[in-house]
Amino acid sequence: MDLRQTAAKMREIIPVKYCGAVIVAAGSATRMGGIDKVMAPLGGEPMVARTIRAFQESPVISEIVVVTRQDLIPRMEELCREFPKVIQVVSGGADRAASVEAGIGALSKKVKLIAIQDGARPLVSQPLIDRTVRAAHSFGAAVPGIPVKDTIKSENKGFVGETIPRQQLRAIQTPQVFDEALIRGALKKANREKLPITDDSSAVELLGMSVKMVEGEEKNIKITTPLDLEIARVFMEAEV
Repeated sequence: MDLRQTAAKMREIIPVKYCGAVIVAAGSATRMGGIDKVMAPLGGEPMVARTIRAFQESPVISEIVVVTRQDLIPRMEELCREFPKVIQVVSGGADRAASVEAGIGALSKKVKLIAIQDGARPLVSQPLIDRTVRAAHSFGAAVPGIPVKDTIKSENKGFVGETIPRQQLRAIQTPQVFDEALIRGALKKANREKLPITDDSSAVELLGMSVKMVEGEEKNIKITTPLDLEIARVFMEAEV
């Protein structure tokens, strides 16, 4: 075993701070062609169940709050009975930031780290959860990212503005994990001042704080269209 492998093994056995997860499954699924993606079937169960199970089975996650639409709360509560780490199902807000705030507010006072996960990323893996939580334990904030493969260009009135070098560009995924006080303060400020944030780490960045990036996973896709659902099924079949 080389030095890098030894260091990785050591990180795996070092205890991390008490971490709670907020799984956000409150979207309207406007691009799913009438399919309710939260409950869309994937591998013989609702898609969101696979997401919750990944966090239920993670040794670095101690409790879970699920955020969903008001109309789905009874069904979600029924589904979550098989996941003992789920302490509450709550209704989402007017936008993602408000939904995340609602979920964070339902976590227990024991939480020191908060992992925020898209409910529509059902293929999130145990190693990805583990390394993101451990990075946040060390650095206060961490997100997974994967290299951008396509050439990226800006648009200006229907024409190409410029070609943006992609070597340093990353597509950001979830879970995004933060020190509890840091993300509470960042989201409170973003919501109060109606700041334009596109993900949870954006709120932290607007405070001038650094966010550690860890290696994401190609299969950790977000289900936003019926095609994405089919791609997820292909990934699952490839694992069998």
